Amino acid sequence: MGKVIAIANQKGGVGKTTTAINLGGCLGVLEYKTLIIDADPQANSTSGLGLDPRKTGNIYDCLINQNDPNELIESLDSPNLHILPSNIDLVGAELEMISLPDREKLLRKTIDQFKDDFDFILIDCSPSLGLVTVNALTSADSVLIPVQCEFFALEGLSKLLNTIKIVQKRMNTDLDIEGILLTMYDTRLRLANQVVDEVKTHFQELVFDTVIHRNTTLSEASSYGKTIVMHDASCKGSINYLNFAREILQKNNLTKIENQDKIISIDNEL
Repeated sequence: MGKVIAIANQKGGVGKTTTAINLGGCLGVLEYKTLIIDADPQANSTSGLGLDPRKTGNIYDCLINQNDPNELIESLDSPNLHILPSNIDLVGAELEMISLPDREKLLRKTIDQFKDDFDFILIDCSPSLGLVTVNALTSADSVLIPVQCEFFALEGLSKLLNTIKIVQKRMNTDLDIEGILLTMYDTRLRLANQVVDEVKTHFQELVFDTVIHRNTTLSEASSYGKTIVMHDASCKGSINYLNFAREILQKNNLTKIENQDKIISIDNEL
């Protein structure tokens, strides 16, 4: 049975979609069958993996029209990677879901139809704490929180953690925090180092060892509709996300890599 990880932070621009695409791509390259669920009406994961959101079936059809999700899942050029696309229709889903029974569990019911077919299912959440995001948290085994290495890094993080606690108490008692991933790290900025220190001081073991460096090739890869590991396997961004995938596997006891060996030397710049 696949592990479901919601990638969430109500602050925009912190690297949720970049992480969903490239963590998924790296897990696929490491031979774990992975599905990305694009639960954001902006559909950036969908377009970032080379699909046209206007020309595919999407998650809205599953939530509202109860279409079979297995017929809407798209296979991708990246090994072992698949996506359940999104499009702008998802904007209206929250209003339509309000009147439906078990509205917080609609996505869980969708995922249950294919959960056994994948090793990992990554949900790319929208930058909000609306009903679709609550559905993602209710469906997930754990939540991964990307945090940008900039001044407002901790802004709203406490609100997200409170939302997670509410979901844990009322709707998904099994929900864990997978961890906090520091993104967009720039070695030239003193402020970035201060943010890293502050987040690690506050959240300690919740913070992943891997830090994602700011890397223009990551944006370039998405513009070509590719994961970073398929676009340029030797760049810093690719190595970062491969490290991160290894760390996810280590945390879930899916590898025998020793702790001291799980991070390649590029992260020793910190």
